[in-house]
Amino acid sequence: MKISVIGAGYVGCVTGICLAELGHDVFLIDVDSEKLEAIRAGKCPVFEPGLNDLLAKNHRKIRTTPDVSEAIQETELTLICVGTPQNGDGSIDLRYVIHAAQSIGRALRSKNNYHTIVVKSTVLPGTTENVLLPVLERESGKRAPQDFGIATNPEFLKEGSAVQDFFHTDRIIIGAQNQKTTIVLEELYKPLNAPVFSTDIKTAEMIKYVSNAFLATKISFANEVGNMCKAAGIDTSEVFKGVGMDTRINPHFFRSGIGFGGSCFPKDILALIHFAELLGIDPKILKATIEINDSQPLKMISLLKKHVNIKGRKIGVLGLAFKPGTDDIRESRAFPIILQLIEEGAEVLAYDPLAMPAFSAIMPGIQYACSAQEVVNTGIVVIVTEWEEFEDLDYNGKLVIDGRRIRKAQNEAAIYEGICW
Repeated sequence: MKISVIGAGYVGCVTGICLAELGHDVFLIDVDSEKLEAIRAGKCPVFEPGLNDLLAKNHRKIRTTPDVSEAIQETELTLICVGTPQNGDGSIDLRYVIHAAQSIGRALRSKNNYHTIVVKSTVLPGTTENVLLPVLERESGKRAPQDFGIATNPEFLKEGSAVQDFFHTDRIIIGAQNQKTTIVLEELYKPLNAPVFSTDIKTAEMIKYVSNAFLATKISFANEVGNMCKAAGIDTSEVFKGVGMDTRINPHFFRSGIGFGGSCFPKDILALIHFAELLGIDPKILKATIEINDSQPLKMISLLKKHVNIKGRKIGVLGLAFKPGTDDIRESRAFPIILQLIEEGAEVLAYDPLAMPAFSAIMPGIQYACSAQEVVNTGIVVIVTEWEEFEDLDYNGKLVIDGRRIRKAQNEAAIYEGICW
């Protein structure tokens, strides 16, 4: 197929480049000229293992443009992959998806062939049909589904393993207005041989939010249990090994620690809370999920203060990205930990193999190390992200407060405390 992808950020780049690998011709569209120039030069504007290699392999199948109309005229299917950031009240900001719909609609005015529009951006139930569809129809002067198809097709890509997730997905969710559009998307993803669940548009939009909310809730539940295990002298990992053997439950995401971050879980749960409240429902479990996640990182400081007066001391922080395998610092648990250390009068020396440039742009007032071992050599260390290289450091004689269960630190440190073990 000939496909246009609006948004050359994380989801757009991964999706577009992987679709090119499946044999499709892809237009990547973005208003950011630097992103487009990077792609034309064969370098992805986002970090994701394996993606640069795929871009190099499929460079001839991928074109870039800032002009939505140009891409629409030459393609048969458009994926909307722009961001839906969070407003102050927890709701999502729809300005980028609305702008994309306006641009698509104007382009469709001068196009005679049938076109399929797919929303991959994460939007709340009702957004595609009640907000974006009217914009498309108004701007194009056409009507769906007679003149164009519309669908939602949520993505389930994990940073650090997104390429693997794309080609080996658990399922493909298609929410379409009519059977013709469903068939187009089934054909698009046919080479993946993945289970396809077809439903209506609102249900597909809800599936994305509920998936993320459940996984986040599972993490917060694991952390609450982990806190109990810590107080009772029980190893939480052993508990969840036994619990996870139950096929009704499974062991995934039962990792007690300092909580979740990233671009999806916090934002999506807050959006779902806001959505529930608009419906007159008090989502108590979702609120508790956020409350536990917000409080969990600061337990690191309490554990640290059991062993040392941190005022005036240099404290090493290992890990700034919200998870290993990415340079993404959005909602990283490092932020509340470092801010609290500074408030308590500590001097902070931090290290991350990928995330220091982005982190230092937001927090220039702390020190950044040239190596992980330099951080450990401060003698007082908190571990925030479980990078594999942190298993190769020398922790002998150090005080370590661990939020991610680095086994070498647990085995070697003179004083070792895990947050939930």
